This record gives sequence, structure tokens and C-alpha cells, in this order.
Amino acid sequence: MHTNEDAIGIKEEIESFQKVFRDLCDEIGKEIVGNKDIIEAVLTAFFAGGHVLLEGVPGLGKTSLVKSLSKALGFDFSRIQFTPDLMPADIVGTQIVVERSGGIKEFEFSAGPIFSNIILADEINRATPKTQSAMLEAMEEGQVTVSGKTHKLVNPFFVLATQNPIEMEGTYTLPEAQLDRFFVKVNLAFPNNNELKEILRQTTVNEKYAIQPVFDPKHAAKKVAEMKKLVRNVLVSSKVEDYVVNIISMTHPDNLKVSSQTVERDDTIDLIKRYVTFGSSPRGAQSVVLAAKVMALLDNRANISYDDVDKVAVASLNHRLLLNFEADADNIKSKDIIENILERAKESR
Repeated sequence: MHTNEDAIGIKEEIESFQKVFRDLCDEIGKEIVGNKDIIEAVLTAFFAGGHVLLEGVPGLGKTSLVKSLSKALGFDFSRIQFTPDLMPADIVGTQIVVERSGGIKEFEFSAGPIFSNIILADEINRATPKTQSAMLEAMEEGQVTVSGKTHKLVNPFFVLATQNPIEMEGTYTLPEAQLDRFFVKVNLAFPNNNELKEILRQTTVNEKYAIQPVFDPKHAAKKVAEMKKLVRNVLVSSKVEDYVVNIISMTHPDNLKVSSQTVERDDTIDLIKRYVTFGSSPRGAQSVVLAAKVMALLDNRANISYDDVDKVAVASLNHRLLLNFEADADNIKSKDIIENILERAKESR
């Protein structure tokens, strides 16, 4: 049974979470013009414990976004530029021979750039599948194994990978099973005219905007851990769980059955059966719920609602649907399918 003191404590925790989240958005916004939704999506994934796949053409500020995030959080930052000749050892590290006193030679582990808090995996689709797998295994396991010895990665550990959607020559598309390891996939849009003018004002003068760390460096890791724990403690009702399960189930064509009593054609079911080959994995459901929990906290609640789920569903699921060639020919995107599913799922609330 919760006491008044418990309720007050929870309220204070939620207010503290909101303040930190807002402060981070404001600090990152000093260097990143517009794209408020993108910044919020990246921070949502960070506090939910997931990684982000960011898609956009060159020059839109993907690298600046990650650098700004690391400055605002006060954590270490590493950039890994993925190229076709990049090897797994270039990312995770390798054993090197060192000479000790007395002429004794020993193997010593030399850590790679992945041993950092914030990682920018720039143009991840340019590396070979072998190198991509090494990166994604580290993301999944939180550790790397070199020469039979396991090395834990630092905590917190957050990866923001980018890929260029328009330049496909010399690239290795991420397999669906590896895409599934990203918490969300967000698309960085081209700035509007006002945002473009503001970018020019900020980047073509001598004045620089200094991003200040939101956390005390000594307690940053502890504070982030507490915020991540708070996200996990947000409540989910059975009805909202059913709503999420229904959405995930509807992404699978084999799960859809049209009743013989249906008089009118069901456009949503027809759309899914026509264009979707495979639907979302259980990871998709986990991402939706965790991201919705962050949305609930930002709305001053300790339990998630249907609207929270609707807000995060597209970003959480759009990279988990495998569409067929017909969808590509008809210019149908995963986003279109998911939005139709959400409209249909609202009927079952």
C-alpha cells in the first residue's frame, strides 16, 4: 500500500526527470536548429536503454547532434567512421605485444573506440557485414570478446548509427535481424526556410554557442541510472498491454483474418496482406512500451496511456516491418502501414 510520502517521492522523481529532459533538449538545441522531435526521440531511446538508427542525407547535422548530446550529458564521445576496409578489431580493440621490465613480453588488450559512453557509428551501412555484426553484437551484449576474454563496455553505453538513404553504391544494407536491434529509427528531414536561415546565422559567424553539461560530472552516471530505473517503474495496465499486443500482431499478415460476415472491404487488412512480408518482432513491442513510459513521465504520469503508445509506435516499428517489392513499386512506406494499423487498433480500445 502506497503512503502519502511515497506519492510525494514519486511526484518529485517525475518532476526531476522532466526537468533534466527539458534541460538536455534546451542545451542540444543551442547547436541543433529545429528537429525538436528528433532530439526528443534520441533522448527517449537513451533513457529507455536503447540505441538509435538515424537516416538522412549528408549535411543535416547528424554528427553535430551526437556531439551535442555527449556535451550536454557530460560523457565521453567516440566517432567511428565506417568504411569498407574497417575491420572488427578497429572497433572493439585487439591484443598487442608489450615489453615489461626485464625484457618480458606479454599480450595486453588495447581497447577500441567502442569503449566510450556515446558512440557515433557514422554511415554504418558502408562497412562489411562482418564489421557491422561486431558492432551490433557489442550493442546487444554490452561487452566484447577478444582472444577468448570478455571485456565489459562502459556504462552508460549509447550508440547512434547513421546511414545515407540516397547513396547506395558501395554500401552493405543492414539485414532486418540487425535493424531489429535498434530501439528506434528516425528520419532526419531537410530544414524548412526559417530553420535554414537560423543555421546560416549560427554557423557563418565567429560567435559560438557553448553547451553546458546538465549533470555534475561526478554523479552523471548515477543520475542516468536512476532515471532509467524510473522509466522501468512506470506502470502499464492490462488493457494498454492488449493494445500494444494487438498492434504488433496486426503487423503480421498471417495473423489477419477477415470474418465472412464482413460486408465492407477492410482497407487496413488489405494493405498489410498486400505489402508486408514479415511483421515486427517482440523487441518491437518492448520498444513501444519503454518509449511510451518515457512519454508518460514527460506528461507527468506514472502509467502509460493509449496516446503514449500512438506517439512512439512509428519510430519504434518502422524499421521492423519487411515490405515486399510491390510496396517499393507503389511507394508504400512502413510509416503508412503503421499509421493505418494504429487507426484500426483504436477501434479495439
